[in-house]
Amino acid sequence: MKRQNVRTLSLVVCTFTYLLVGAAVFDALESETERKRWNHLLELKAALVRKYRISEDDYRMMEVAIIENKPHKAGPQWKFAGAFYFSTVVLAMIGYGHSTPVTIGGKAFCMAYAMVGIPLGLIMFQSIGERLNKFASVVIRRAKQYLKCKKEEATEMNLMFATGLLSSVIITTGAAVFSKYEGWSYFDSFYYCFVTLTTIGFGDYVALQVDSSTSDVYGFKIIRSDS
Repeated sequence: MKRQNVRTLSLVVCTFTYLLVGAAVFDALESETERKRWNHLLELKAALVRKYRISEDDYRMMEVAIIENKPHKAGPQWKFAGAFYFSTVVLAMIGYGHSTPVTIGGKAFCMAYAMVGIPLGLIMFQSIGERLNKFASVVIRRAKQYLKCKKEEATEMNLMFATGLLSSVIITTGAAVFSKYEGWSYFDSFYYCFVTLTTIGFGDYVALQVDSSTSDVYGFKIIRSDS
């Protein structure tokens, strides 16, 4: 078997194994809390139905009406400010999922917009990264000159360290800001910044949304992993 084929097969096996390990860990950490939360919500639903004698159809209609009319701190999602935020999320490939186009025209334009915008955004970010690397190289070289190091040129390890340091500063500072203005715990804010910076964008926490991940909804305690 060719060396390249062995390398590809090894990567496939390692990745699949990593997926299995991840699934097992998430199952162990999250499944019990999910079960408790689901049972708790079912109890709340049953209590609400008994108290107000709501039929199943009426409950579903009420559920849809509440979900669809959930308010947002930023106001309407598709006014210019919200649309600009959505466009930014598309280009950055974060995709929180808190707002999505519903019209055929909106969906069609979103696909065309992403096909052009994502490569454009990647080129822009690459260019910014190159400028930042250049700036970091100058700073590192001058720091080495000041410290009178034998090798004054910035190495790849130096640049990797600078990138990691800058990312850490951005995440920790952003976490402090979101913790203050969104009312999240610092850990949840740190998690949100990490998920955003890595463009994972689950959508469980989204800035400028009303109580997007609160554990207390209208006086009812919802079971979460930190409860």
